[in-house]
Formats: sequence, C-alpha cells, structure tokens
Amino acid sequence: MKHITALTLAALMASVAAPALAQSQGDFTIGLGLGWVEPTESSNTLAGKVDVDGNLRPTVTVEYFVADNIGIELLASWPFQHDVNLQGTGKIAEVKHLPPTLSLQYHFANQSKFTPFVGAGINYTYFFDETGKGALAGVNVNLGDSWGLALHAGLDYAISERAALRADIRYIDIETDAEVGGVDIGEVKIDPWVFNVAYVMKF
Repeated sequence: MKHITALTLAALMASVAAPALAQSQGDFTIGLGLGWVEPTESSNTLAGKVDVDGNLRPTVTVEYFVADNIGIELLASWPFQHDVNLQGTGKIAEVKHLPPTLSLQYHFANQSKFTPFVGAGINYTYFFDETGKGALAGVNVNLGDSWGLALHAGLDYAISERAALRADIRYIDIETDAEVGGVDIGEVKIDPWVFNVAYVMKF
C-alpha cells in the first residue's frame, strides 16, 4: 500500500511540475506557422458553377492578454493564391488574397501541458492580382473585398514555460462579389476552413 501511495504521489508531483503555457494579463505571444485554406462552398453564378481551390502559406499570429486567459489575437499571413474553376470549363482565373482576422479568445488554464482555447472574431479579406485564365485569358476579372465572422479553436502543447506547439482550426465566412469583363456575375462563396500548425512563443 505504501508503495502504491508513493507512486501516486510521484505522479501527482510530476504533473504539477510539467511545463504549462500559463497566460497572465499583460503577456503576449507570437506564433509562426503554416496554414492551409480549404474553401468549402461552390457558387452558382451567371457564368455557371464556380469553386475555388485550397492553398498553403506561412502564417503569423500575435496575441495580447487583456486579462488572465483572455486574449485578443491578430492573424496575418503571406498572400494565399487560389485557382478559380468554372464547372465544365476548368480553370478560369487566379487570385491572391490576404485574410487578416481579429479574434477574442479564451484559454482554458490547467496544470497539464495541454491548453485548449476557443475564440470568435471578424475577418477582412482583401483580394488582389486577379488574372483571367483559360477561357477568360485576357479578360478583366475582379473580386470584391469581404467582411465576415470567424470562429477559432485549438490546442497548445507546452514544451517549456515560454514556448508551445499549436494546432488550430478556423471557420471564416468569406463571400465576394465577382465581376468578369465589367459585368457582375454574382456572389462567390468561399467560406473556408483554415488548418494551422505553429510554434508559439510567450513574452
């Protein structure tokens, strides 16, 4: 019995001693990672059914803790580039976009190495360098900028008191008005899931 008690006590002490990425008011973190944007919607437009391919790019996050375990995070990235496809025709355009996203987040503090978090906020997507391809080669293509809701959830795994590995996922409401040759062909829904892995540092 004493042997079992000693083992239990040792396990509890090891759990308490495990590094945890605690977040206190005034702390801030920087995360460097890779994000995959995977559009989930196809759109019926005047030109036909349109969908957008996924893309992988480097990402960076900065989060400031306005209270213990409550932070305001800004997501930024290298510009994503997507192929735009028209059903029955194939690739008709290429487009780049920047999706800065501002979120309010809550981190569930505990004594383990794992810290889950959830958040919600707003996304602004800026489209640029739209280029007609294939059947639309040489034709002016324009996608309007988008504002939308963003939801966020993830998990940090502490590797020290000031560093963690992160895996997270976002859902972003992105809808853009599309023009081809100066003619409005309707709204293109992208509504992507964004999958991200990152190395996070606390300061």
